[in-house]
Amino acid sequence: MTDGATILVTGGAGYIGSHVVLALLDAGLSVAVLDNLSTGCREAVPEGVPLVVADTGDAAAVRAALRRHRVGAVVHMAGSLIAPESVVHPTLYWRNNMANTLVLAEACIAEGVTRLVFSSTAAVYGIPDRLPVDEDAPCRPINPYGASKLAAEQMLQAVAAAHRLSVVALRYFNVAGADPAGRAGPRMPGATHLIKVALEAALGQRREVAIYGEDYDTPDGTGVRDYIHVTDLARAHVEALRHLAMGGETVVLNCGYGRGHSVRAVLRAVERATGAVVPARVAPRRPGDPPAVIAAADRIRGLLAWRPAFDDLDAIIADAVRWERRPRGQDRRERWG
Repeated sequence: MTDGATILVTGGAGYIGSHVVLALLDAGLSVAVLDNLSTGCREAVPEGVPLVVADTGDAAAVRAALRRHRVGAVVHMAGSLIAPESVVHPTLYWRNNMANTLVLAEACIAEGVTRLVFSSTAAVYGIPDRLPVDEDAPCRPINPYGASKLAAEQMLQAVAAAHRLSVVALRYFNVAGADPAGRAGPRMPGATHLIKVALEAALGQRREVAIYGEDYDTPDGTGVRDYIHVTDLARAHVEALRHLAMGGETVVLNCGYGRGHSVRAVLRAVERATGAVVPARVAPRRPGDPPAVIAAADRIRGLLAWRPAFDDLDAIIADAVRWERRPRGQDRRERWG
């Protein structure tokens, strides 16, 4: 796929990034990770995978890593991803998601790297006019998170048109779950993903779940999202790299299943999986949260050899439960807190 060259995963010590690293290794590929460990965990990087502790905004460090590890393709996942936080700290999001991506793109051009998979988001759509939302729908982000990712997408498309760089931008919907084999999962405290938060509340690790708004125009008044298993998402990156290696064009693809679940439906599913009540309270809507976002996923299935294996909310939650309930000493390298 990459002529024996290494694939550099930026943000590869994070939740999603660590699953992408596993998927690449499972495909028999050589991998290196670049991560500043601000939110990632050193322990999430598998043994034998080189880890460069650096920021993607550090041009010299990025170029050195590309040369040292003979990188042929980059999966760029480093960035900031909490929509409500982006409203409070917009400059952080513009720097991490847009400015640092520009630095990385320039480094790739300078070092002759010709293939890049970019971690984008459904937040670029804002509040869609219709659901499910496809890749050709208008992009009207309602928070700096979505706006900064959209700007990075547009910049990369312009770079791809002017230089020898091909790009697949994957627009993630709501990512959840854990590696079915128990090799990876969400590690850092202070999680914001609903399923992770709900499991912590059900298992007594968190006081309660806040339901941010129950007056949306949805079937039960709570927000509706398209949840995708993190392992299915990770495999989409492998197929995106395969697409580029075979001469595929620059393209934007949704990563979701095409079905939505409300906050209350997720809480009921967590209760079924754990046999425990999830304590919850209703809180005001958060700024930057759309009522509902559901993917049209026809393009990714048609263009890539990608077929989801875990397209089921209960399956996603079951893997997440196993991760949360594993013995804390099971991973000898694991660090909490």
